[in-house]
This record gives sequence, structure tokens and C-alpha cells, in this order.
Amino acid sequence: METVQQHIEHFIAHQSLATVCCAGPEGDLHCFSCYYTYNEKLQLLYFKTSEQTTHMEYLLQNPVLAGTIVPDKLNKMISKGIQFNGSLLKSSQPQTHDAGRQFHRRYPFAIAMPGTVYTIRLDRLKMTDNTLGIGTRLVWDRSHSPVMAG
Repeated sequence: METVQQHIEHFIAHQSLATVCCAGPEGDLHCFSCYYTYNEKLQLLYFKTSEQTTHMEYLLQNPVLAGTIVPDKLNKMISKGIQFNGSLLKSSQPQTHDAGRQFHRRYPFAIAMPGTVYTIRLDRLKMTDNTLGIGTRLVWDRSHSPVMAG
């Protein structure tokens, strides 16, 4: 039988697009969508973008973020998806050293695109999955789950 951790990880690993939200210096909110790849060993998301974007300007000033991941192929009859909280890691942190290689392995076409691969540390995940029963919520929190902590 699949554990909560395995169920959440399987879902994240098999999707490709996240929406990430961040806050600017005046408290103004900004959301963006990005392709990502998932490091299930460390619970990290890697994404590529340009530093000259509003979201990177905001994230470099305030690395706290939130976001969602929904199925790549939506089924309007089934509610399924992830809400997450986390933070952008500085490129000097050891967990980020493999980000570019992992991202470009999944999206080789992105090598030709300008930008930098950044790392999001996932701190809290809440998955809604009505295929497990209406209203089913699975929760993982880095601070309370040594099994998934990186």
C-alpha cells in the first residue's frame, strides 16, 4: 500500500507545471507559471527563468513563496492537486548544485533558452485528491516529517 509521502511524491513527479506566488516589497502579490522538475530525495522543485522578471526581483528580495500544482491533464469531475509553501534557496546552498543538470535532463530543449535554474525548498504540502474519497486531504510538513526531510 502506498504511503501519504509516496502518493504526494508520485503526483508531483508526474506533472510538469507549477504556479508560484510571491510578494513584492510593498506587499503586492505576483504569480507566475513555470515548468519544474522534482527532487524527491530533498523535496525540491527546480525551475528556470530570467533574473530580469518581476517574480525574480521579488523572490530575490523575499524568498518566501506559495504555489499550486494541478494535473497536466485536467478531469473536471475529479478534484486533485497540490498547494505548497516554501522558499527560494540561494545558489550558494549545497542543495542547489545539481539543479541545472536535473532540470535540463527533463527539459533538454531548455538548454537553448536563456535564464537560470532556481531551487524551491518545499516546506509544506497539502494535496487534495478526491480519487481517494470526496474531501480527502493529505498533508506533509518538513518540520514534522523526518522521513521526507532533506
